Amino acid sequence: MFFLCDATLMPTLKPFALATFSAILSSTALPSMAATFNIDAAQSHNHWQSMALTLGSEQHFRAVETHSYSDATLSLNATQGVCDLPWLEMRVTLAEQQGESRAVNLVPTRIRVDDTPIIDTMAEFITERGDDGFYAHFYLSDLQTLMAQMSQGEQLFIGFDQQDSEPWYMTFSLDGADDAIARIQRLCGRADDQ
Repeated sequence: MFFLCDATLMPTLKPFALATFSAILSSTALPSMAATFNIDAAQSHNHWQSMALTLGSEQHFRAVETHSYSDATLSLNATQGVCDLPWLEMRVTLAEQQGESRAVNLVPTRIRVDDTPIIDTMAEFITERGDDGFYAHFYLSDLQTLMAQMSQGEQLFIGFDQQDSEPWYMTFSLDGADDAIARIQRLCGRADDQ
C-alpha cells in the first residue's frame, strides 16, 4: 500500500464502527442547522453525476461519485460567484442524525490519483445538525492539478491516519469524473454570467 496515515476519530466503513463513531460524535457542539437544497439539472456520467443545488439565491454545483460505496460519496463542489475556488468533500452516512454542528477532528490525509505523486494534506471532519452524515473537507493547495488528474485518471485513493490503528483507506472510481467536472464548471460559469 502507498499510504501511511492516522486519525483519532475515524470510522471504517463497517456498520458497527459507524455506530461507534456516531456515539462518539454525540458530545460537544457549534449550533447550526443542516440546510436542504433543491437539486436541479442532474445528469449521469457513468459512475459520477453532476447537478445544481439551489436554496433561495444560493447556488452550488456538484460533481459526485456515489458508485464505489453504499454509505460514502466523494464530491467536487463549486459555488456561484466563486467558481474558481472549488472544494473536495467526502460524506459518510452515520447511523443517526447528528444533534449539533461541529468540527470533530483534523486528520493527516494522503490523496492519489492512479500512479501520480501522493498529495499530503489534511482533512477536517465535520458534522451538521440534522444531518445523518459526517463530512471530510480536504485542505488542498493545488486543487486544479488534482482536478486535472481526476479528469484523466481511473481511481482516486484516500488514506486517513488513525494514530496507533491501521490507516483507513478508500478508493473512488473516476469513470465519468471528466464529464461531471467539466459540466459543473460550465454550469457555474454560466451562473456567474447571468
